[in-house]
Amino acid sequence: MTDSAPATASDVESAAGRLAGIVARTPLERNTYWSSVTGYEVWLKREDLQPVRSYKIRGAYNFIVQLDEATRARGVVCASAGNHAQGVAMACEKLKVRGRIFVPGTTPRQKRDRIAAIGSNQVEVIVVGDSYDDAAAAADADAADTGAVLVPAFDHPRTIAGQGTIALEIVDQLGRAPDAMVVPVGGGGLISGSCAWLGERHPGTRIIGAEPLEAASMAAALAAGKPVRLEHTDPFVDGAAVARVGRHTFALVEGSGIELRTVSDGRLCTEMLRLYQSDGIIAEPAGALATAALDVPLDLAPGSTVVCVVSGGNNDISRYGEIIERSLIDQGLKHYFLVNFPQEPGALRRFLDEVLGPDDDITLFDYVKRNNREAGPALIGIELANPDDLHALMSRFADSPLGVERVEPGSPMFHYLL
Repeated sequence: MTDSAPATASDVESAAGRLAGIVARTPLERNTYWSSVTGYEVWLKREDLQPVRSYKIRGAYNFIVQLDEATRARGVVCASAGNHAQGVAMACEKLKVRGRIFVPGTTPRQKRDRIAAIGSNQVEVIVVGDSYDDAAAAADADAADTGAVLVPAFDHPRTIAGQGTIALEIVDQLGRAPDAMVVPVGGGGLISGSCAWLGERHPGTRIIGAEPLEAASMAAALAAGKPVRLEHTDPFVDGAAVARVGRHTFALVEGSGIELRTVSDGRLCTEMLRLYQSDGIIAEPAGALATAALDVPLDLAPGSTVVCVVSGGNNDISRYGEIIERSLIDQGLKHYFLVNFPQEPGALRRFLDEVLGPDDDITLFDYVKRNNREAGPALIGIELANPDDLHALMSRFADSPLGVERVEPGSPMFHYLL
C-alpha cells in the first residue's frame, strides 16, 4: 500500500495480521432489547471493551507499526478528541516510540488522564483550543517544526485499513456476513474501512452510517461531491464531532451505496442511558450512535441480521447530569418557562395549587426579586410524568394571571441552561 492508494480488502486483511495479539478480539453479543423492538437479529460489536475502550487502537497501531526505525526515531504526533489519542498512546508504549498528543479543551478529563496513563512515559499530552480542528492545526504545526510523523486519526489508508478489521472480525465471529452493519461516523475511518473490505468480500451487506445531527460532515460531503467544512459543529459527541471528513475516507465512501442517518443529541442521550440501565454498557456519545440510529426502521426483512458497532466507552461520569437532562428534554418530559409572578402574598402558593399538575415536579426555580413593585420574574424547570401532560399544563398557564414565556429548545437561553 502507498500513501496515495486507497485501502483495499487485502490491506485490511494484512492489518488484521499485524494486530493479532495486540488488539482484543472484542465480543459480538446479541442484543435482546433491539432484537425485540425491531424484529431483526441485532448484534453489538463491543469495541468499548478494547484495552483503550475504543476501536481507535486498530488504525493507530497499524499506522505506526509500519514506520521504519529511522522514522520512528523522529517520534510521532497526533490530534484527537480522546479515543485516537489513547490508541496512539498504546501503540507508542508497545512499540517504544515517543509521541506528543494534542487534544482540545472539550476532551473530558477522564480521557486525558487515560491517555497519559496508557502511554506511560512515552507520550506527552498537550491541551489546545476548543475543537478537534484546533488540535489538528496544532499537531500539523508541531510535525512541520520537529519532523515528527503525524498519525492521522482517520484520513490515511493505513489507518483506514486498521479500522476496517472490525468488519472482517464481525464476519468471522458470525460465521457469515450480516445483512446490515451500522457504524458511527465522524471523520469516516471506520465506515470507509468497512466499505473497503465488505465492498470487495461481501458486497451484499448494507452499510449504514450514523452521524451526530450537529456534526453531519459525511452527509455534507456527499451532498457537495467533495469534503467540505461545516461552519459549526456541536462538540457534545466529542468522538465524532469532525467538521470535515477526510479525502481518503470520502473517496472510499463516495459511490459505495452507503446510507447515512443523523441522530440528535437528545436521542443519543436517551440511548446512552438505556444501554447502561438495560444492558450494563457504559457507552460514550459516539459509542451509542449506531444503536440510536435503529430508532427508525431499516427496511429489512424480519429476522435479518444487523450488527451495530459500539465504538467506545470513554465517558466521563461527571457528564451524566447533562446526559439525563438532554434525554428528558428529548422525551418531552422536561420544560423550562419564564414566569412573571405578581408581587403579592400567596402568588407562589396559587401557582403550586392551580397551575402545577399533581404529577409535575419543579426541578429548577430561580427567582430574582427586583425593584418592580408589580411583578418579579422566575425561571422554572418542570419535569412531567408523561409528555402528553404538557398540553394541560399550558392550558392552566393560559387560564392563570401569570405572564408566561416558554423557553424553546434551540433558543439562546436554552443553550445557556444546557
